[in-house]
Amino acid sequence: MNSETLRTRPRHADTAHAARPATAADAEGIVRLRSAFVLAEPLAEEWIVRSGAELAARLTPGGDARAWVVDAPDGTLASCALALIHPVLPEPASPSGRAARVHAVATHPSWRRRGYAASALTALLDRLRAERVSPVEADVSGSSVALFRASGFCGSLAPMRMTWPEPPVRGRVDEKTGHVWLPLEQYAETVMKATGFACLLFTDTHDRPVQLHGVYSATHPWQLVGGTMDPGERPWETAVRECREETGIELSGPPRLLATVYGLPGTEWPYSTMGLVFDGGRLDGGQIRDIVLDPREHDEVRVLPLPEWRPLMPPRDFARLGAVLEARRTGVAAYFDTWDWGTE
Repeated sequence: MNSETLRTRPRHADTAHAARPATAADAEGIVRLRSAFVLAEPLAEEWIVRSGAELAARLTPGGDARAWVVDAPDGTLASCALALIHPVLPEPASPSGRAARVHAVATHPSWRRRGYAASALTALLDRLRAERVSPVEADVSGSSVALFRASGFCGSLAPMRMTWPEPPVRGRVDEKTGHVWLPLEQYAETVMKATGFACLLFTDTHDRPVQLHGVYSATHPWQLVGGTMDPGERPWETAVRECREETGIELSGPPRLLATVYGLPGTEWPYSTMGLVFDGGRLDGGQIRDIVLDPREHDEVRVLPLPEWRPLMPPRDFARLGAVLEARRTGVAAYFDTWDWGTE
């Protein structure tokens, strides 16, 4: 890039080499310096002109842009430091309700190693401090880390950022029916999201349900053995793993399904819940006493006749337990679709 492309205004002899406040006349030159020496990909000329006009308006009194520049001896801009101010909620770190982000500190290669960038940045920060604008953040590249560190900046060099995605791809239209077939990824975003679980019903030899007392859920204090499916697991694999982790019992199968359970999302959980309850079998007294609990999840094993579980459980949990126990008794799998979240 030749010097003409960065020319913005005639040089003033009394201010050469010293940082001065930028004016609207400097806007396009600042944008060109930022485009050429800050951005990963330079802007097209159309965007330089458009951005320059926008910055010129924001550099006028009352605008939200602050910039300091250093003039080169040949009348071009040698260096610049640009910040944009934005409103924030007032708090101890930003009592004025205004913060700023430094969007560009750049020096033309012909005028580097003369302290111009440090001069422009220092003057910019002094102005922001005088206006009580705080905090001040910055987009920092590897080559300017030392400069920003010396000026008092600290923290991550790579803030997170997002831009709005491109408009969605239009679906394919079936010429015969007029039906719109969305791309697979787009259609997947429209379908219901759900989590899966797998549980086991254990009873003692008198068919009294065996349940574990959870230490992490006041809403569901007494629970069947089981839990949420891990990615890549099938339901029976989840039941076997959870049983081993929660009780120390090793199951071998084959699986015998007792019930399917469904719950709508609610205040406790943002997704629908779909699960399977398998028959864990009957445990004798010794097997129950040998259960080894994971204290991070459960602190008690209890065996009670079904009616005695009612006052210890939410109504929907008790109804599910009754449906599962009835399926065990009759041999007919239960369908229980009202185990909703946060409805009691």
